[in-house]
Amino acid sequence: MRRTLRDLLTEHAGPREDRAATATPEGYDTALWARTGLAGLTLPTEYGGAGRGPAELALACEETGRALVPSPLLATTVLTAPLLAALGTPAQRAEHLPRIADTSLTCALAVPTGLALALGLTGDNTARDWSGGGRAGGIQAARTADGGWRLYGEAARVVDGHSAGLLLVAAHAGGFARSRTLLFLVRADAPGLVRTRQPVLDPTRPQATVQFRDAAAELLGEEPADVLGALAATGRTAAVMLAAEAVGTAGAALDRTRERPDRHRLADLYVQVEAARSLTYCAAREPDGGPLALAHALEALRATAAECGGTGATWEDLCFKRAASDELLFGPARRLRDRAAERTGLFGEAAA
Repeated sequence: MRRTLRDLLTEHAGPREDRAATATPEGYDTALWARTGLAGLTLPTEYGGAGRGPAELALACEETGRALVPSPLLATTVLTAPLLAALGTPAQRAEHLPRIADTSLTCALAVPTGLALALGLTGDNTARDWSGGGRAGGIQAARTADGGWRLYGEAARVVDGHSAGLLLVAAHAGGFARSRTLLFLVRADAPGLVRTRQPVLDPTRPQATVQFRDAAAELLGEEPADVLGALAATGRTAAVMLAAEAVGTAGAALDRTRERPDRHRLADLYVQVEAARSLTYCAAREPDGGPLALAHALEALRATAAECGGTGATWEDLCFKRAASDELLFGPARRLRDRAAERTGLFGEAAA
């Protein structure tokens, strides 16, 4: 699997091809995305997926990170599809999962306060009502007279939010009496949905601001559902996949500098990258270690990119931008470590 994917990406996802792909309206090469076969890698076979596990997905993410290839892998396969599979009704799964598997549908996860908190990566996502809390701000959900739902509010820095055919939106419902966070499906053509692609540090990770102006929405699954628990579980797995991407990118950067004379410094970086890789694949077997693996991988990538960097427009500079961008979206590394220590009770009562 690794060899096949690396050969494909080596042929079709070099620096020139990646720049051309990020300039398209979608922000990625749609034909290459279909050829990789990664969209349904972990989806159940009954929906057209391959039924594989986190280890295979981590391997795929390492190779896409190695090539810095822009694709919907993170937004669709890592973040959104697992939530649809876990919480969706049978009808919702039957409608959307086969289309994700055959690449005719891409998705994005829209949350009002940033992915790191919503996914429980840098703090307990049950500690406060980050989705809106019944006050101004966030994204508010209200029932309509016919039993449907309408959303009002805004989500920033939505990965692939400008091009996704389906948005999975975390919104606050119930006012003060029955305050809760729910997930909703919003189609790309929904009235009241406004999406604006934003300038980003890392062009291979396109982002958008998404506004909901009384946008029509469909509740994901049925109440009651453990939405916050599902988001946290998805976050732990997503951390593993982001770490795998970072390890792949750092490894590729090291490979491009093997002829440098200061081998001792490169040896130190090699040890740092390999330690991050070991943590990542351990976390693929036990996702609770995902945030810690991600912290190590981001630091390894940042150190490697800084040592091997260029003059502002090189492939190595893109490596540094990827590390910085992912820390802004999912970190920073110190808070990922703090959260990992808190979850494992490393410091006992002091962590609390």
